Amino acid sequence: MRILLVLLFAATAGVPALAAMDQVKGTGLPRSKLLDEFLAGPMADVDEIIFACRQLNYDGHWYANFGYYADSAERKAYRAMGRLCKLNIRTGEVTVLLDAPEGTIRDPQVHYDGQRIIFSYRKAGSGHFHLYEINADGTGLRQLTDGVYDDIEPTYMPDDSIIFCSSRCKRWVNCWLTQVAVLYRCDADGGNIRPLSSNNEQENTPWPLPDGRVLYQRWEYVDRSQVHYHHLWTANPDGTGQMVYYGNFHPGIVMIDAKPIPGTQKVVAVFSPGHGRKEHDGQISIVTPKAGPDEPASAQPVGKQKNFRDPYPFSEDCFLLAQASRLLVMNSRGQSVQLYRLPAGLARVGVQCHEPRPLLARARERTIPSRIDPQQKTGRLVLTDVYNGRRMEGVRRGEIKKLLVLETLPMPIHYSGGMEPLSYGGTFTLERVLGTVPVEPDGSAYMEVPALRGLFFVALDENNNSVKRMQSFLTVMPGETTSCVGCHEQRTRTPINMSANALDALKGPPRKITPIAGIPEVFDFPRDIQPILDKHCLSCHDYEATEQGGPRAGGVLLGGDRGPLYTHSYYTLTIHRQFADGRNQPKSSLPPRSIGSSASPLMKKFDGTHYGVRATPRETDMIRYWIECGAPYPGTYAALGCGMIGGYAENKQDVSDWQWPETVAAAGVIRRRCAACHNKFLPLPLTLSDNRNVPPWDGQPGYVPRHLIFNLTQPEKSLVLLAPLSRRAGGYGLCRDKEGVSFKAETVFADTRDLGYQSILALCVAGKDYLDTIKRFDMPDFRPRPAYVREMKRYGIVPEDLPAEALIDVYATDRAYWQSLWYNPDPDMNLTK
Repeated sequence: MRILLVLLFAATAGVPALAAMDQVKGTGLPRSKLLDEFLAGPMADVDEIIFACRQLNYDGHWYANFGYYADSAERKAYRAMGRLCKLNIRTGEVTVLLDAPEGTIRDPQVHYDGQRIIFSYRKAGSGHFHLYEINADGTGLRQLTDGVYDDIEPTYMPDDSIIFCSSRCKRWVNCWLTQVAVLYRCDADGGNIRPLSSNNEQENTPWPLPDGRVLYQRWEYVDRSQVHYHHLWTANPDGTGQMVYYGNFHPGIVMIDAKPIPGTQKVVAVFSPGHGRKEHDGQISIVTPKAGPDEPASAQPVGKQKNFRDPYPFSEDCFLLAQASRLLVMNSRGQSVQLYRLPAGLARVGVQCHEPRPLLARARERTIPSRIDPQQKTGRLVLTDVYNGRRMEGVRRGEIKKLLVLETLPMPIHYSGGMEPLSYGGTFTLERVLGTVPVEPDGSAYMEVPALRGLFFVALDENNNSVKRMQSFLTVMPGETTSCVGCHEQRTRTPINMSANALDALKGPPRKITPIAGIPEVFDFPRDIQPILDKHCLSCHDYEATEQGGPRAGGVLLGGDRGPLYTHSYYTLTIHRQFADGRNQPKSSLPPRSIGSSASPLMKKFDGTHYGVRATPRETDMIRYWIECGAPYPGTYAALGCGMIGGYAENKQDVSDWQWPETVAAAGVIRRRCAACHNKFLPLPLTLSDNRNVPPWDGQPGYVPRHLIFNLTQPEKSLVLLAPLSRRAGGYGLCRDKEGVSFKAETVFADTRDLGYQSILALCVAGKDYLDTIKRFDMPDFRPRPAYVREMKRYGIVPEDLPAEALIDVYATDRAYWQSLWYNPDPDMNLTK
């Protein structure tokens, strides 16, 4: 196949483009009036355009197009057959500037002088994309960046620096199997590389605005849906002033490849439907930001088709773009004319056109001076008035006493599209408690925060309960001082012009974050919360409880016995909605006290009003701040993809139990002895991993969850055994045999000698034995997946020669990984350029 591709490229290199401008030459068709209008009008100065060709990626995600997949470093997210081409739109002649049949070429951008082109290039035999520059005539190819990471989507800045996206951030998508790239900056020669972002998720397609800011796509999800928030943001070229540009309140679309329209204050962008399509395909749209970032009418589609990409605007009525194997020019009414089509032989093997740009000199944008101090580890944040914002109804002045400062923690590896086992339908991300800062009586706050870290805030009342929660994050650059008007401020309001002395918080130096004594920075449910439940809850909510109605009071189990994915207690608290988290929903800017500790019934269970149960102040704080951190199950990312029987489809390590002989036997018993009742009404899972007909993360009545009925710590305590076992034999006697339409008097299992009972018990024992073998994060001798260790070696966190059988402290390893990403001043790095 490789030889065939090389021959195919060689056969088309240097040949006149028979498919170019098929409405002008090569077909006998009359010249297009629309094209004539373009060439005589907004494209009058354009003779040549450059574009890239490469094979279409297999992965359907817009961001999964570099690096390798988590399950195997040999499984790549990119393909080959790369070309950098130049098309003369007057003659139709195509010149191949760089031919890479076994490499990949992407993201070309033309320099202001019109004589140089920067692009991202993966050479044949290499696994990484780096930045390269080439002259417009195809001479002078030179490499700008190198290393074991990927550098993509570069754009020239007016001071000749380069902003691009890079996987040097050393993190993985929190809901997929590929790596993340965020904004970086380097000098014109590729040196002095420095980060501009702390995002945990993907950032894409930076491009300078006329005022000197950078416009880009930012994907984020802080306690809200992972597939709905990927919109347009801006920042200054030094990374300061990061701010939403458009769309963050409108979930359900990827806004990407945005560029300013000359002579206007509008931008053109691709609106890629839903969670986005591969290669950024979507609908061309024009955004007018004058009405603010939240006005739906500010975005207007151009035409109806949703399979265009890479628009380049010449005017409000003329856009150069790519569509599959074609290059087009389109007007604002969606009418288009073809400029070029790839030869059929290339199109048949999946090669498509990408990133067309005019080969033309252009004016430089405004240069914004840097506002950072690279020798500082921190920045400063001013909050004008915490009460001045959206959805603050019912919040009285003076009610908010402090801000809880939390950090979203990068993920070193991920194996699936799900959050398991970090939560059950909730957070995808671990969060660190940094501490609190005071809010002054006038609602202002002034704080010093660590630079280049993903931070967000929770407004707390006098009892430290949540009043309002931020569901986004901010980044402060080294030495930066930035501000916000209020809690979820209105972006169309200008700040009140007042002297520094008008704010109580500015009458002194910035407050440092005060750590919260007695609580962990990162919560781990079995370690930190389960002991509290053991102490206060098991007298009622356990298998053999004797108080408040006997075993399993209220049908609730709060013991720490393990189910197939979670402990029974963690799962129970989740499906009974005992904590209020974002639930992975496409909702944000929620009303006060609707999320977090104030909205969590679990807090009331420990204040003395629930059968006299009263936790100590420290125990109450443990529960409170665990909830504010998203109520995670493990406190380490090493738990991902481990210790689960069943789960998200991509967890290939977790072998299905459907083929176990114990499963076959037990499933037969359940079908024969239980299905008469547990069919459409309260259907029973047939195996430890059976999720059929069950909406994910749904705890609604009408379904018996596998997470509760199988006990893999004490198999004989499994509810699938206790419920149908007679009371005299030690069971609950809840289920009875059924014949026809009437119940027999006898329970399903009269005693433990019943062969059906023994078959189901054997399945539960097999599950325990299997879990004891594969290990869960809170079990002795736990080992993370090899890919976790592989990445930690790549990041320099564990020794390269660490033996495969070595045990590591995964909590300490995670901490060392996070700390390795913290900003530390480098005397050789110049961030002010």
